[in-house]
Amino acid sequence: MDKLEVFFQEADIAEDDPNRLRREVAYERIKDAIQYANMLPGDSLSEVKLSKYLGISRTPIREALHQLAREGFVQQTPGKGVTIAQRSLKEVMDAVHIRLLLEPEQARLAARSGTDEELAAMLECVSIMEASVDPDDYAQWARADEEFHDILNNACPNPMIGKVVGEMRNRIHHLANAVNQMSPKRIVECTEEHRRIVDAIAARDEELAEEMMQAHIQQLRNSIFDRLSYS
Repeated sequence: MDKLEVFFQEADIAEDDPNRLRREVAYERIKDAIQYANMLPGDSLSEVKLSKYLGISRTPIREALHQLAREGFVQQTPGKGVTIAQRSLKEVMDAVHIRLLLEPEQARLAARSGTDEELAAMLECVSIMEASVDPDDYAQWARADEEFHDILNNACPNPMIGKVVGEMRNRIHHLANAVNQMSPKRIVECTEEHRRIVDAIAARDEELAEEMMQAHIQQLRNSIFDRLSYS
């Protein structure tokens, strides 16, 4: 039994809305698996197996994989099929550099114009992260972290910033969100960084929100560089 089969068997999946397109369902399920099933760069994704595991025909599976390729999660190579995207050290650090340039501004703008509902949702995500620093809860921690940044993207009034940031996060998700590769100490530190960011945003302190996000991405860069340099 491979990782994907185990993941889909164990996943707590709510019943789908019958009005949703099958490719949307396939996209969300496969994306979840890429992020949370301990998939590694270079691992293959078989249309046939995905179709079997999800009970969805191959056409929507193929459409979902095309979308995931556009977003940077997977690579489609003629003759080799679809694999989890692999990045060189330079590509990873370039993506982090772009995040360092854009995400502090994103946090600043969110502090200025984020809605009360968005702020409450971000605060809830950080509370979940704080309650999930135990190793047994790392999957929940990673999901809350991902949701936090998705909400922050939406809270930023410049959608182009959110689009680029989202793509850069996708390109390095296997490192930035790989709690199985992060030390317990780093998980705690990362959670504290998120708390400082969201508290600054909730206080509508634009400069502090920018500063706290910059510090967070710098720590992310250092953590990823250390892991890749000595792997």
